[in-house]
Amino acid sequence: MLVTGKEILAHADEHGYAVGAFNINNMEIIQAIAKAAEDLQAPVILQASQGAIKYAGIDYVAALGKLVAERTAVPIALHLDHGTDFEEIIKCIRYGFSSVMIDASKYPLEENIARTKDIVRIAHSVGVSVEAELGKIGGTEDQVHVSDAEVTYTDPEEARIFVEETGIDSLAIAVGTAHGIYKGEPKVDLDRIAEIDAAVSVPLVLHGSSGVPYDTLRNAVARGIRKINIDTDIRATFARTVGAFTKEHPEEIDPRKILGPAREAMSETVKEKIQVFGSNGKAWK
Repeated sequence: MLVTGKEILAHADEHGYAVGAFNINNMEIIQAIAKAAEDLQAPVILQASQGAIKYAGIDYVAALGKLVAERTAVPIALHLDHGTDFEEIIKCIRYGFSSVMIDASKYPLEENIARTKDIVRIAHSVGVSVEAELGKIGGTEDQVHVSDAEVTYTDPEEARIFVEETGIDSLAIAVGTAHGIYKGEPKVDLDRIAEIDAAVSVPLVLHGSSGVPYDTLRNAVARGIRKINIDTDIRATFARTVGAFTKEHPEEIDPRKILGPAREAMSETVKEKIQVFGSNGKAWK
């Protein structure tokens, strides 16, 4: 069933777990996530980046996301990830996304607040939830690139001001994670997560979580993280499985036989994450 981001994260906050937010790029990925969620009775968030929407088309992404949500017997939110373009965010709202992210983190605090407030006003008027970002998370995700030198950790006091002035429903924070493939083990500032959680009244979001050690993720959840974004690990599973299949069966040309094993493997990857986040068995009717 399709729910808002606010609903899904409020339940996670109340019961002390994190919801997996998994990026979608094609039908097989969407089906893999839905199967894992239903098998483990876990609420999940299907999220599409602006790059994914450009690749597949907003009508295809929205239709597939809403169809899966309607046919899957667990709560599912359809979310725009890293919305940097005003028109793109509004388009997602019009096409039925139940949650959107406005990423104005590259701007100074005052402008980030102003841009975010505009989206909150529009989205809330039609019952759509809003995530925003404060601080700068390193790495690259589609059009969003932040170099190591530009990384800025989220300040707890600024986070309090930001949440109070914007009225957002969830806050993405910069605490040491990064988008993409890590070169070494990430150093996540767990104490900062706890400080920000104590300072704000909304659920916290951890981006760039693929490759973060599971003990670190569990500790982050214990300190207040309620949404954990996963993209790279799913892509890696897809590429690895398709590569192995085509190497073993170079004569095969049937896309269903090539992509079917990848869909199953991605579903297992998602299940593993769900269990780490503690969201298995947390679906409600």
